Amino acid sequence: MAKVVAKTAKNIQIKCMVPAAKATPSPPIGPALGQRGVKAIDFCKQFNERTKNYEQDTPIPTIITIKPDRTFTFVTKLPPTTWFLKRAARVEKGASKPGTEIVGKVSLKHIYEIALLKQQQENMKDLELKGICKSIIATAKSVGIQVIP
Repeated sequence: MAKVVAKTAKNIQIKCMVPAAKATPSPPIGPALGQRGVKAIDFCKQFNERTKNYEQDTPIPTIITIKPDRTFTFVTKLPPTTWFLKRAARVEKGASKPGTEIVGKVSLKHIYEIALLKQQQENMKDLELKGICKSIIATAKSVGIQVIP
């Protein structure tokens, strides 16, 4: 999934979810960059090099900024909270009926560890750990994962 999120007179921003160390110039990345005059293979090489230390197939939210001279920069973020929760609970996917169906369990220790990781993100640096934990618990509930003490 590649989506243009901001288009200014100077830059274009594209948001996409790319598996760590497995970026390829095939859809969705290739067409999204190609139609804006950027060589997708250049992005893929740089992205794969930057994410080579992650476990393969870890979904990495990425924001690519394309400048008018067809150069680009990109920012990678931490994987989504749901990915961390499903991994901690050792489940493949969330519940089809959240709230009534429970697909796995995580402890408060897992929640705290995920919160510590998430607090390192730029958009969460100023938030209290308690608030981040509450948000992660709510996300767990919406995925069908039970939090146990």
